[in-house]
Amino acid sequence: MAAGFRKFRVANKVVESEIITSFYLEPTDGAPVWDVLPGQYITLRVPGSGDPVLKTYSVSCDPSETRHHRISVKREAGLNGAPDGVGSCWLHDQVEIGDTVEIAAPRGKFSLDEASTRPVLLLSGGVGLTPMVSMLHRLSEADRDVHFLHACENGQVHALRDEVLSCANDRIKPYFIYRTPTAEDRAAKLFDAQGVIDKAFMQTHVPIGDYDAYICGPTPFMVAMYQLLQELGVPKNRIAYEFFGKASSLEALAERPVKPARSQAASGAAPTIQALTFLTNPDAWAADEGLDGAPKPAADQSTGDITFRASNVTATWDGTAGSLLDLAENAGLSPEFSCRAGICNSCKCGLVSGEVEYFEEPLIQPEEGQVLICCSRPKGPVVLDI
Repeated sequence: MAAGFRKFRVANKVVESEIITSFYLEPTDGAPVWDVLPGQYITLRVPGSGDPVLKTYSVSCDPSETRHHRISVKREAGLNGAPDGVGSCWLHDQVEIGDTVEIAAPRGKFSLDEASTRPVLLLSGGVGLTPMVSMLHRLSEADRDVHFLHACENGQVHALRDEVLSCANDRIKPYFIYRTPTAEDRAAKLFDAQGVIDKAFMQTHVPIGDYDAYICGPTPFMVAMYQLLQELGVPKNRIAYEFFGKASSLEALAERPVKPARSQAASGAAPTIQALTFLTNPDAWAADEGLDGAPKPAADQSTGDITFRASNVTATWDGTAGSLLDLAENAGLSPEFSCRAGICNSCKCGLVSGEVEYFEEPLIQPEEGQVLICCSRPKGPVVLDI
């Protein structure tokens, strides 16, 4: 078994909606589960015909839970000839109670700021509610006002509804917004509003306050919420979000209109969208980002020429790029990558000369003479085989 992975048994498999199923994972070694911050994710090794594929899923249960980790996974169906989600279909269609899976410890800096005493806005769309439910459990133990706003299509796809409601009290107010509620939804009064979360809804249901805001969901949803929070006066450094690609991408996208689109597996999206996704999508990979919206880690002050030998391109490292991968992209190159977080090894390349340091420790260390450029920066002049 690869370093950093443990074996877990699937203790339970619970259908949460027509498209989302929860998996309760207990360690087989008898040791306690890992500590997890509310909002973090775990990494699963998905077997296949070739090398295993690494997929990340948010921990959706109470982070204080000591018996198991729980992930709640949307089954991703490909559209227009695109393949189905590799990890989600494996979990939904093949993994059963009693099976064993390999998991790496929780990661990710998208987590609840528990040192803050400010009220909290949790804004989720679709399966993006999974890290929010973990945060909600922790907030139910704190003395902070919480507004939990969840948007989805209808009650047929709405997961973990009763669990969220069980956390409601005088401080915690959940609201459910269905875009196309069914007759059954209306009869059972399962939702609070129809359509989308807009300024009028926020002004009606959320009192003015100095909030910490957290966003997770499909790209159009997140862009809309980011724009809305800015319009309502929430400072950028109080907005945290789970997103893929460069940490500044959501802010950049929010500067221009984004057309709403039907959800689809990231594998079926255009290449530019494949590079921008949110962690809870089974076809997505995470990029860590802090509450201030700035790329993490902080810019390094080292300088030197970085040579991409195979491309005959040289760029100067001046500390403004977040990583060697960022520098390569800024220089017009398109290296392979998936996670941008030291997980998948897709960005691995040859280190011809020079020395690098990792600001995010790789999940699996590359071989001698190889380097992961998504989570490293140079310690001087470097030559890479790209």
